[in-house]
Amino acid sequence: MFIENGYSATSLRSVADKLDISPGHLVFYFPTKEHLLAVLIDKLCSFQWKLIKKEAEDGISTLLAVCLELMTMAAAAEEDEIAKDFLVSAYQSRRCLEMIQKNDIERAKEVFSEFCSDWSDEQFKQAESLISGIEYATLNTTRYSAKLETRITSALEAILTIYNVPEEIRKIKIKKVQSMNYRAIGKRIFKEFKEYIEQENEQSFDELLK
Repeated sequence: MFIENGYSATSLRSVADKLDISPGHLVFYFPTKEHLLAVLIDKLCSFQWKLIKKEAEDGISTLLAVCLELMTMAAAAEEDEIAKDFLVSAYQSRRCLEMIQKNDIERAKEVFSEFCSDWSDEQFKQAESLISGIEYATLNTTRYSAKLETRITSALEAILTIYNVPEEIRKIKIKKVQSMNYRAIGKRIFKEFKEYIEQENEQSFDELLK
């Protein structure tokens, strides 16, 4: 419901009605709507990891795969108001933001290890604190925001610089991203995420019924 109708437009009562249970029964397991969102964000992190691994198997470097991830999120938010509402809401939630940062810290240690070989865990945490702010600003646009192309390029330049990626490599990766039809890719990836969630939900219900 969050990714079909929008997080902001979905209430706990409407979720309970959909499940044909009382709101009190739902709240017993999920005290707030934010707790439900956190479950979905956990699945989003898993989905993104699967995409990155698939791209690596297809010959795309993990560094470029991380760049493509930001590109697709920004493009999806630009093209689809419900996608934007869902993603922005996640970054506005402290619970969800901590999940995103924890996931991204572990990934960054793998992807950027050659550029940050002497970094401590604390340095990675500080870097991701900055980067999540950059990602949020890229997604949460206003009428004064720069164009999508500019936001993606600027965000990638800032993130890769934070992780000490050499200028020449930054240019190559960003140029590769710029050459792609990221609006179409963003739509496709968000659609695939919806399908992934539907499959996960069906599997979860099947397991409950066993």
